[in-house]
Amino acid sequence: MTSGPTTPAEPRPLSGSDLGEVLSEYRSIREGIERSILPLATSVDGVTFDLQSSLYHLDLTRGGYVVIGATDEARLGQVTDLRVGSIDASEGALAPGASVHVQLAQGSGLLLEGEGRPFHAEAVRPATSEEVAAWCARNPTRYAGLDVGELLLAPGVPATLDSGGLDRHTFMCGQSGSGKTYSLGLLLERVLAETTLRVIILDPNSDYVGLGDIREGVDGALAERYASVPTQVDVWRNDPEATHPLRLRFADLDRAAQAAVLGLDPIRDRDEYARLAELLAHREEGKALVSGPSELLESDAPGARDLGLRAMNLGVFDWSVWSPDLPSLIDEIRRPSARCTVVDLGSLDTPQEQRLVAQAVLSTLWESRLSREPCLVVIDEAHNICPAEALDPVTLLAAEKAVQIAAEGRKYGLYLLTSTQRPHKVHENVVSQCDNLLLMRMNSRADVADLSRVFSFVPEGLMAGATSFRQGQALVAGKVMPRATYVKMGARVSEEGGADVPRTWAAPREEA
Repeated sequence: MTSGPTTPAEPRPLSGSDLGEVLSEYRSIREGIERSILPLATSVDGVTFDLQSSLYHLDLTRGGYVVIGATDEARLGQVTDLRVGSIDASEGALAPGASVHVQLAQGSGLLLEGEGRPFHAEAVRPATSEEVAAWCARNPTRYAGLDVGELLLAPGVPATLDSGGLDRHTFMCGQSGSGKTYSLGLLLERVLAETTLRVIILDPNSDYVGLGDIREGVDGALAERYASVPTQVDVWRNDPEATHPLRLRFADLDRAAQAAVLGLDPIRDRDEYARLAELLAHREEGKALVSGPSELLESDAPGARDLGLRAMNLGVFDWSVWSPDLPSLIDEIRRPSARCTVVDLGSLDTPQEQRLVAQAVLSTLWESRLSREPCLVVIDEAHNICPAEALDPVTLLAAEKAVQIAAEGRKYGLYLLTSTQRPHKVHENVVSQCDNLLLMRMNSRADVADLSRVFSFVPEGLMAGATSFRQGQALVAGKVMPRATYVKMGARVSEEGGADVPRTWAAPREEA
């Protein structure tokens, strides 16, 4: 007689003590497996590699340098991403078919040397600073080196930028308090000390007016190399007693800027626009009927008084930037007497004057482009000078010139270096033309993700590290640093302007 199918026995519930023993055994097996995971790397293309390591003895870091393989065939690489991963693993102590869910470190990276040779399951370990320094010595910069500090993850190894890479536009950004202003000043110091490149700085917060002043107590080789720089720096500020008072002549502005200052539209205000053009015609030959806004009211020429009243109602007469007598900044931009010109926009009384001076500088540089004189054009707080959305006609003109220089300026020797706290508020056609990136701490993951899209040549894992940077730490990538790397900025030589207000108000109150 054949028996029917048997019913599986119901699992017996575990008691508290039994459950504790099972969990303890499970954890012991899992920890044993996790501790046994070796740090290994594999590459199928000889350019990039994937790696694994135990979390219990993890000494690899994102952005850090590693040595892969045996001593006689070792390769130097850089970890570009590192994360917690998991796998299901089996172990002899387990029941047949059972597995343990274990965690491990998984990541990826780029080979810095020994490219072209695929490999599998090669041992990987952190590189020493000496090994990284030796690699740097084997791969020196092609042009003058700019030592801006040290490699963050290889202490003691100089972080040397290739100055020749500045012939590509550069974008620098960092959250308030990240050290962006200090670091930009340091970079400019090195450019002035190590190259002959002309520099023009649009300085909205008076942060770089001290580039010609060496700090007290600075000595050594760097101070010696910087010793000749102070005589090459001219600061143009809004002070009639200054060596270089920041002044413009209305007649020197281009036609579009003149009209924008007076709020004139060439179509809507066609009669006044045409009359202004007539009054300011032939200014190069000195035959113009008027040269500045105040003369409009005094002129007997038809239509001049109406234009003068317009300027007066707009407050243009009150701008301190006008001067028919003092030297004009435009003359300096066209025919420089100094190698470095700091335009102290922060010393001007109104935002309208700041925007106008910035527009005048950019427009004059573009107008003079056929001279093909190499020039680094530094635009700090670029979201105010070339914003994504301009709110007034003068800013719109400045943004248009910045975009034009970004798109076509390189072939004429005009190289942009734009700096901002708000990358999403800078005109996208300026940012997208930049081939160099200096990224400091950014709290916004959305901003970092957007920058990762624009600067797609930088590994996403390295970009993500910007949210955890400390003050003075940066990611540098592009033509100035072909291998993207983390940098710790070094010491300044010159005085830093625009310092924060001292926090004396936060000191503990004395007891009564």
